[in-house]
Amino acid sequence: MIDQKDIMASYESLTQKNVILTISLLLLLTILILLSLALGAMPTSLADVMSALGRTGERSLQVIIWNIRLPRILTAVLAGGGLAVAGTIMQSILRNPLGSPFTLGISQAAGFGAAFAIVFLGTFSVQGGSSASFLLNSGYLTTLSAFIWALISTSAILILVKYKSPSPETMILTGVALGSLFTAATAALQYLADDVQLAAIVFWTFGDVGRTTWSNLGLIALVMVPCLIYYILNSWNYSVMSAGDETARGLGVPVHRIRVLGMLSASFLTAVIISFVGIIGFVGLVAPHIGRKLIGPNERYLIPFSTIIGSTLLLASDTAARTLAAPIVIPVGILTAFLGAPLFIYLVIKGREYMWS
Repeated sequence: MIDQKDIMASYESLTQKNVILTISLLLLLTILILLSLALGAMPTSLADVMSALGRTGERSLQVIIWNIRLPRILTAVLAGGGLAVAGTIMQSILRNPLGSPFTLGISQAAGFGAAFAIVFLGTFSVQGGSSASFLLNSGYLTTLSAFIWALISTSAILILVKYKSPSPETMILTGVALGSLFTAATAALQYLADDVQLAAIVFWTFGDVGRTTWSNLGLIALVMVPCLIYYILNSWNYSVMSAGDETARGLGVPVHRIRVLGMLSASFLTAVIISFVGIIGFVGLVAPHIGRKLIGPNERYLIPFSTIIGSTLLLASDTAARTLAAPIVIPVGILTAFLGAPLFIYLVIKGREYMWS
């Protein structure tokens, strides 16, 4: 006979372990933020970084920290966390271990929407001389276009789930088809674009967290924070849904509403991030699996933990991209693609016990 005290002791021990892991990861992220502020084309000591943050250091260093490095670092933290939590929610409500904005074609659809805005709506500007850079004129219009096209891809997935009860493999194959479709459509826009528009699209699609401004950063935070709060408040519903729709309905969970709102909010969050930083793959796919491997499937802890993992992964990747070939800065989207693919293959081979059947 199972002793209730033993069950409670085991639960408390697991809870304590999860809390310790979460706090430890937060400390690691904080340390990484400080290191990222110090590293770059012009390495800086941590003491000088703290002085610049306090507006007491050299004026030139204050400009570098506040106008270049800090927005880039905070963008990596928010974008990585946003993509990771979007992937976590999609995997939970679709009961698909391979679900993520990238594998379901949502990232590619949002990317096409942003490229559409660049070509037909003129939502970019050229700054600089011989080494021109491209900035968005209207982040809101670009985001709206990205969201509309991401919504089309999301609707296709939701219709498939509602009427066909597809297997995880079927959903992924559908996502691959949608991703290929929107990738081809983006290529068609590149073919039709003039030289400046083509350069803007290519520069944008690399995936780079260094192009955002403080106002762009505020918009990302304005969308991500409410979404994260909503996901945490519904963590119990997501945990129950992972056991199957019938079980969830029997426990009073409004499955259809939770699934639709989850997919819509995750798609919107993805669209906002992609419209400012470009397509960054594998963060939303790998981070939830690392979270399940370390902390377990309980959504109450998995959602915030995966968010921090995504922030840490993208910030670490961007820091490496800025320092490996300094003063050349490698777009972080290229690095995450190289690192994410083999890491995910490893997780599939070694961590199948953390995936659904």
